[in-house]
Amino acid sequence: MATTKQRAAARRNVEHAQAAAKDQQTLKHLDRSTRSDLGKDELKRAVADAR
Repeated sequence: MATTKQRAAARRNVEHAQAAAKDQQTLKHLDRSTRSDLGKDELKRAVADAR
């Protein structure tokens, strides 16, 4: 189980990576499976935050 600090750090990392990807439009260049995995990870985080 991740600690509160680890979850906060992971959230910051994801937000930073998303901002960079938005600037660089990285998602356009990724293959379908990678995009799908990123979406699933984001969905897991959203569900965990909703609890």
